[in-house]
Amino acid sequence: MIVLPNECLSEILKKLESYCRSLFSCLLVNRQWCRIVVPILWSKLNISKNQKLIRRCLLTLNTEEQAQLIPFKINLPNDSRSLFNYTDYTTVFNIDWDDGIKNWLKHDFNNLKNSEIIHVVQAIRHSLILMILRTSKNLKCLSIYGKQVNLPKILDKCATLTSLNLSFNDLDFEELKALATALYENTTLNKLDISGNELDSEKVKVLTEVLYF
Repeated sequence: MIVLPNECLSEILKKLESYCRSLFSCLLVNRQWCRIVVPILWSKLNISKNQKLIRRCLLTLNTEEQAQLIPFKINLPNDSRSLFNYTDYTTVFNIDWDDGIKNWLKHDFNNLKNSEIIHVVQAIRHSLILMILRTSKNLKCLSIYGKQVNLPKILDKCATLTSLNLSFNDLDFEELKALATALYENTTLNKLDISGNELDSEKVKVLTEVLYF
């Protein structure tokens, strides 16, 4: 049997990028295939609805990121050893909806009160965003729909981002000013979506001054 070089095999398997089930089957062929498929599977993450993916990502949280979940008694296994640092390969990260987080909570922590869920969801979103910003080495596209809580860390990643979506994040004047400063120094970002942030004349002025120059 002829063994294909990794480069050829990688190009072939990339054609299955939209067929996750087929790629998962390819993981089991042998070690060579597994090493090639994992970066493909984890290159684009949309955890808006996928509760299994959220569970896997939560196991990547470090101690600081897990600490935000302690007040809600969300304890994660600490003895799970991953074969790969999966999110190292992530270049596209979307967290536009909370359905996946809510479904995971209902499945694994069905004793939570309805009044607690909204706060737990926010804490998990925050932890996941911090985790992906910390671990992803080549993040290119970031989409966070709805209130995010750590704009400075997001802006630290602006140097590598080509696309940033912060729709409906209730950005205040100081946050818009910080974003404008980051844009002024940025040479890679070519797409920015800040719709739904209720931009008044002062906020628009700050952004237009940067974009004009």
